[in-house]
Amino acid sequence: MKRWGEAFYNGALSGADVLDQVQIAVVVTDRFSNLRYWNAYASKLLGLDDGRDYLGLPLVDVGIHEADHEQLAQLARRVLKGDVWEGAFAVLRGDSTWVHLRASAVPLKHASGTVEGVAILANEALRSGRVEEQYGLLDRIGRRLSSSLEFEATVKAVAEILVPQFADHCFIDLYDHDRNRLLRRVSVHAEGWTPPPGSWPDVGEEVHYPEQHFVRKALRRLETVVVSDYSHPGGIFPNSRSARVSEQVGVTSVIAAPLRARGVNLGVLTLALSGLTARDKTDYDSFDRDLVGAIASRVAVAIDNARLFEDERDTALAFQSSLLPRDFPEFDGLSIAHAYIPAKPLDPHGQGIQNQVGGDFYDVIPLSAGRVGIVIGDVEGSGPHAAAVMSQLRAALRAFAQADREPAEILRELDEWVRRLGRPDGEGGTWVPSVSCLYMAYDAWSRELSYANAGHQPPLLISDGEVSDLQMAIRDKLLGVKPKGVPGDSVYRQDVLTLPPGATLLLYTDGLVARRQFGSSVDVAEGLRQLQAKIREVADKDVQQIVEVAKRAVPGETTDDTALLVVRSNPEELALRQEWFPAEAPTVAEARHLAADTFKEWGMDRDQAELACLLVSEIVTNVVIHATPHPVTREFTDEGVKDSDKQLPLDGFDDFDEDWSDLLEEAEQNEESPSVSREFLLRLRRGASSVWVEVFDHDLRLPRIRTAGADDEGGRGLYLVDQLAERWGSRPTPDGKAVWFQIPMHPSDNG
Repeated sequence: MKRWGEAFYNGALSGADVLDQVQIAVVVTDRFSNLRYWNAYASKLLGLDDGRDYLGLPLVDVGIHEADHEQLAQLARRVLKGDVWEGAFAVLRGDSTWVHLRASAVPLKHASGTVEGVAILANEALRSGRVEEQYGLLDRIGRRLSSSLEFEATVKAVAEILVPQFADHCFIDLYDHDRNRLLRRVSVHAEGWTPPPGSWPDVGEEVHYPEQHFVRKALRRLETVVVSDYSHPGGIFPNSRSARVSEQVGVTSVIAAPLRARGVNLGVLTLALSGLTARDKTDYDSFDRDLVGAIASRVAVAIDNARLFEDERDTALAFQSSLLPRDFPEFDGLSIAHAYIPAKPLDPHGQGIQNQVGGDFYDVIPLSAGRVGIVIGDVEGSGPHAAAVMSQLRAALRAFAQADREPAEILRELDEWVRRLGRPDGEGGTWVPSVSCLYMAYDAWSRELSYANAGHQPPLLISDGEVSDLQMAIRDKLLGVKPKGVPGDSVYRQDVLTLPPGATLLLYTDGLVARRQFGSSVDVAEGLRQLQAKIREVADKDVQQIVEVAKRAVPGETTDDTALLVVRSNPEELALRQEWFPAEAPTVAEARHLAADTFKEWGMDRDQAELACLLVSEIVTNVVIHATPHPVTREFTDEGVKDSDKQLPLDGFDDFDEDWSDLLEEAEQNEESPSVSREFLLRLRRGASSVWVEVFDHDLRLPRIRTAGADDEGGRGLYLVDQLAERWGSRPTPDGKAVWFQIPMHPSDNG
């Protein structure tokens, strides 16, 4: 054995022989952590080879575990500053056995006061298998904590690791900071034992600890408290009944460790040993205290992360829900159900879980005369940018649709819109998201479905108990994607389908079928087959049941969110009557009589029917007056603008001051053009609670409302329609335009 010379210590080692007799390891290093002295017990405890010269070797070379090298460096830094250090080391001995040391380190000072070295006093804490067992426990807990961000699953899994390997009972109590109370969140026990009712607090109950209770002490001091060989169980749990129960199960030792993360005290972890499990160890010691303290630190951070994740996830889902329609108004002739399914973990360990909003969207948009626009789409990726693209895209689509634009035209506009929403990709270019989108305009009375498709999968058609893909002849490129070699703007096409009576459409995004099942790879075709099979079983059920079955139809998990929309046509609620009339003055009365007879046949309220007939007269009269093929000219004079020959002004309906009777007479006397038909179509639609009136003519100009003067005879037609109808509008048609209004069948329907 080598010793550092007495000259260096100024006589400090004159008792070296005494140190060789004590049953504690004494090791001395210089300022650079090189060995200068060790006593006989240190040689034995560390398993040093007597035939090897260790003098001057770094302390780490005596077998200090690699994981503790940083801790050893911290020891040196602290002690060389004059402080005292306490901690633990794992050492691999020469015979390949492990020993765990509890150590204290103090500075060795020269007579001048300068620190010349470090003296380490150590003793055995654990040996061999127990060290490996505890390291394995920490490793398993660490891996479990790192594999999940789900709060409930995380804390319960940790408790089940600790019991029964390290404890017979495990409790986790967490603060409800809003109400300033401590709640039991986990209660796990060995051998399947359950505390009797009314003894130890159950999960979800508030916990009250006496002021002198060891748990209260741990929370107050923010340090781990161990109670070894506890012979008075009444002090362990917070009431007399729990004290009796703890005595019955034979609680012998307990540890309470505060759960503190990021400066906030979250709660407390409590472990207890009792007679439930046959084990050699019956009392916790200081090493167990340090181990549980380390575990509690990891658990606290995991709990805090899980809470932050769940708060962020709740915020993300609330944001996502706010971007999607929560509910739809009643659409006559249609039943609608919908759902948004957020992404879930890829596997039971939480791999792949994302805490971000997605870009899936859906909508049902009221169009003119009871028709609806049906849309579903998916923005590439997830996160705030995808959600922002989705929200702007949906708003733009709704605006285009309510302007009665054609499906193909809407997709062309959206394609350009998506390109403008690109962002820098970090490499000098622009990242443009790709978006799948299917837009359909559906007329429930004719069952005609006009659609354009930007790369979205076709919906399922449910009809007469059969389920299949809706046969769509068109599927163009995704929005935002410009095919190589294609000059100019991308072209989107549209087509028209006629659905069977009572048909149901199920629209979905690919997250519904693209799922990883039982560890296998994603098989979209198999997922679609499973979806169709499950939907076939509920094909005759209501739309909400179809949605619920669709959500669970394909097993497995997906990292993609899902939008789901089911629309069913109910033709029994609908009725339609239409007739062509020549655009002549006498036909105004004929059209009004047809409307009156039809409204009476449909059971419309008498007052509502009279009001509707008044509005029919207004729009039919305007058609008769203004649906003329004669060219319109305007003469600009010093007195202002004057319409030549009293023809229709360029602005369309109601922009005139003449008396209607004169204009009707004039319209009747006008010569008709042989090349253009002067006729109009009056179409009446009935839904479950409303009536729609449409008038079609061959004039391409759309009407507008104007404010008539006090002395004007005309100019109030559309103003009346606007004031008295529930909704009204106009839209272009391939050979002219349509003007329409909606009115409830009964006054109560108007609210």
